[in-house]
Amino acid sequence: MSGRLQILVSSVNKDVHELPDKMNIETDAVIVNQIVGVDGTAKDEVFETKAGTVRAFERCEKGVGLSRNTALSKADSELIHFGDDDIVYDSGYSEKIIKEFDDHPEADILLFNVKAQEGRETYWNTDFAQVTWKNYGRYPAYAIAARREKLIESGVKYSLLFGGGAPYMNGEDSLFLHDCMKAGLRLFRTTVALGHEEAGESTWFNGYTDKFFYDRGVLYAFLYGKLANVLGFRFLFKYRKEMCAEKGLFKCFRLLSDGIRKGRKLKKA
Repeated sequence: MSGRLQILVSSVNKDVHELPDKMNIETDAVIVNQIVGVDGTAKDEVFETKAGTVRAFERCEKGVGLSRNTALSKADSELIHFGDDDIVYDSGYSEKIIKEFDDHPEADILLFNVKAQEGRETYWNTDFAQVTWKNYGRYPAYAIAARREKLIESGVKYSLLFGGGAPYMNGEDSLFLHDCMKAGLRLFRTTVALGHEEAGESTWFNGYTDKFFYDRGVLYAFLYGKLANVLGFRFLFKYRKEMCAEKGLFKCFRLLSDGIRKGRKLKKA
């Protein structure tokens, strides 16, 4: 291990030797590359770059939660940052991450700014503050950095039910942060920016289909428990002109409610 920080990269069908330069990774890294829909074999390798040591794991499997959990289990640094293969880091980002943790010993997890491609923006931090139950749900994985031992001790892992390659659509990052807060980890947002997301097509969003609303209901059952129906309806009502224009508000709510019932069964299983 050549430093205090490792980037944990989840990728699909990528060349693991090209990713460190493409992403401008400045530190050690753990890359889990899932081989999906093409011929390939599982293999592990370690190689050096100009910036550090890369441990690469190619797996004939799919599921972003599984990929992130594998990467975390292989990490051995003091600090970790979750990355995706379409993130390009700014020069000097690694020093910024380390400094921010050194400056804020109270933080177990820090949520950094990474500029999303146009149309996918969900957040941009404008102050340093503790993240609460009111605002934890906006952050993607590539915003998240953590003290590795604190995260391991908490027992929190990514769900295998949500996200790309999983049975239900997105929401794995919100659920991960939900579970971190429930486990007592201290989360803070910071104005420090690390890089940007490259333009590309979404791996999960195919429009406001029946599955979109159903899967959102499954997620809400995990996030909000008894309040899932109330908060689900509020969500749909707020965005009804955009999301429900084709199906109508109440049909969308029926689909979401069906998903909530499924989610509650899954939680009990």
